[in-house]
Amino acid sequence: MSTRRRAVVSGAVVLVALALVGALAAWTERESGPRGTNSGAAAAVVAADTRFLDRPGDAEVTVVEFIDFECEVCRAFYPEVERLREQYGDRVAFALRYFPMPGHSNSVPAALAVEAAAQQDHLEEMYRMLLERQDAWGESGDVDRAPLFREYAAELGLDMAAYDAAVGDDATVLRVAADFETGRALGVDGTPTFFVDGEPVELASYGDLERAIAAALHD
Repeated sequence: MSTRRRAVVSGAVVLVALALVGALAAWTERESGPRGTNSGAAAAVVAADTRFLDRPGDAEVTVVEFIDFECEVCRAFYPEVERLREQYGDRVAFALRYFPMPGHSNSVPAALAVEAAAQQDHLEEMYRMLLERQDAWGESGDVDRAPLFREYAAELGLDMAAYDAAVGDDATVLRVAADFETGRALGVDGTPTFFVDGEPVELASYGDLERAIAAALHD
């Protein structure tokens, strides 16, 4: 099977998985009432396989972003997240969880590309590249940008055979879908959604994330 075909098939599989997750979440909401973030749900904000941009061993606070790489608001928040990473250094751990919105046609291939890069310890490089170059590929409608993401992977010097295998692997698809499912269980319905030490952050302005971090640090 060609690389392009594998990427298209993987994207189709994960879209089906996400549709099933959404249907189950809607059914659960009808049966059980509105979702909330309780202590049990908060524990699931960080999983054993959650991808971290920074994970200092002595971090006092953990920030988790549910992200869609095609989301323009996620791109707008990116410089603020980078500023906070610089500002707080080893005091704060920053993690990503994939939440590709079904309305964005290339959000799933983008998540697969980032996860494939992460498997080669190049998470941050692909994360930065996709956000910083979002204007070149975002909001592309039905145009398949998976080949472009493969070009980015080659530019980063990744092992392309391993990258292609990861993008075409059902385990990678399910990894992305699992993050999406966790987000839905936590009440995430849009991106970016941030959690600081397991608590959701209400975003009305860019400063709200910094205020939530400062409060968790008791600064």
